[in-house]
Amino acid sequence: MVFNWFQRNGESDQSSEATPAVQPEPDSPQAVEEPAAPETTPDATTVAAEPVVAEPAAPEPAPQPTTKEDEALAWAKAAYARLKAQQEAVAVAAEPEPTAAVDTQPEPQPEPEPAPSPEPEPEPEPEPEPEPEQPQALSFLEQAAAQREQRQRDLDARAVPVEPTSAPIAPAVPAAPSSTASSAAPVQPVADAAEPQLGSFDDDFTWSAEVLAAQGRKADEVSLEEIDWLGRLRRGLEKTRQGFVAGLLENLGDDPLTPEVLDDLETLLLRADAGVTATDQVLDALRERMNQEVVDPAEGIRFLKEQLRGLLEAPISASGVELLGPQRGRLNIWLMVGVNGVGKTTTLGKLANLAVRSGYSALIAAADTFRAAAVQQVEVWGERSAVDVISNPTSNADPAAVVFDAVGAARSRGSDLLLVDTAGRLQTKHNLMEELQKVRKIIDRLAPEAHVESLLVLDASQGQNGLRQAMAFADAAQLTGVVITKLDGTARGGVALAVASEAGLPIRFIGAGEGIRDLRPFNSFEFVEALLAGR
Repeated sequence: MVFNWFQRNGESDQSSEATPAVQPEPDSPQAVEEPAAPETTPDATTVAAEPVVAEPAAPEPAPQPTTKEDEALAWAKAAYARLKAQQEAVAVAAEPEPTAAVDTQPEPQPEPEPAPSPEPEPEPEPEPEPEPEQPQALSFLEQAAAQREQRQRDLDARAVPVEPTSAPIAPAVPAAPSSTASSAAPVQPVADAAEPQLGSFDDDFTWSAEVLAAQGRKADEVSLEEIDWLGRLRRGLEKTRQGFVAGLLENLGDDPLTPEVLDDLETLLLRADAGVTATDQVLDALRERMNQEVVDPAEGIRFLKEQLRGLLEAPISASGVELLGPQRGRLNIWLMVGVNGVGKTTTLGKLANLAVRSGYSALIAAADTFRAAAVQQVEVWGERSAVDVISNPTSNADPAAVVFDAVGAARSRGSDLLLVDTAGRLQTKHNLMEELQKVRKIIDRLAPEAHVESLLVLDASQGQNGLRQAMAFADAAQLTGVVITKLDGTARGGVALAVASEAGLPIRFIGAGEGIRDLRPFNSFEFVEALLAGR
């Protein structure tokens, strides 16, 4: 099955996904009624003669959920049962058909007669063991070396041999100075890119199911891809949630909201790098609500979530595109811009993998020709994602020339998506800004019909410092969206609020881990629920 993450639905053959029809119970309203026999009115004597047969008692209906918690649990159980049955069906279909067994057992041979056992010889007396020599005292360096060798032997003993999943990478061959396309073999990207497996019915699953149900999803519409991603997102925001939610619970208690609680909430939001603008907007809305009525903690949390979602949704609604994805029937070109070290090339590789897994054809342009080993890094990601890379192995090659060749290759191949990796030296370099403008002019001239997106990659661990530093790209690259990475390694996950409120840019993708599957389209509802999980 192909799950289109850019549309959040499944694109597959309906016959393969069809579940077997459930036969209705005899007492259910869906059961087909048998034609009734003609009624007869027996006389009194007949009635007295016939024995009275007691009708079987109808089965008691299953108890209906009475609270929201019960409804959510029942919804999660139904979704889990469906996903488990679906996974078992896939596993059965993948098993090879049994072949006729060939009897290869050898004919039984007659057992040889046992030879007469020789007489036991007298055992020699054991020699006295020599006294162990006293080991000489080892020097400090010799002791350290011995400890390293012992640790290495322990690691080798615990190591589990893994079968190779792809062919070894061939050594690099010197290429011509012009841009060339390195064809990537259709290999499995990495172990992390394998199909997600259904785990146990634990807190992670029930929380993920509750988030999907709150968005109006039905139990038979849930995908294992979404369950897997929500668990990753929740774990990725653990550091931010620990500092934010722990302080929030400590200040709220069971009493209604007070001005002192709002002051503490202001400190928590600023500490999470939500920004002054977003913090003021949230607190002003809470104060206005408090002036109208008494707000208890549960209502305060619900209202807080609503305000945070509103902040994140405002730029997305203004853009007119709810969920960014490649448009079918035309060339889509996405420029990845940002300073060095924020994860541009890694994000590009994950987006290529996401596009392929969602059923799109993709191509990569390695236009970051100034950074050492940048082209080789892009080629590795292309091989992992089974996507061709247009590159120029010449040192300090012209990025615009690489983009020129990549646009031509994408048009000739009919690719759906062209991902362009751009240079990321400090934005104070005037030449870099000119280079980005030159790349944009090349795209506009060669493919005026293409849909172009310029995505700023932002490292969440840099907080607002990284945001202000990278905003210099806005004019030169004509930014249309933001990708936030490394949310799992920082407690500053609130920077997403600053991006939406201060920069006014829609968040399109977020990364919450180092794996190739840890980057997905942004959903404000899921982000806020993961940020405040447990409340």
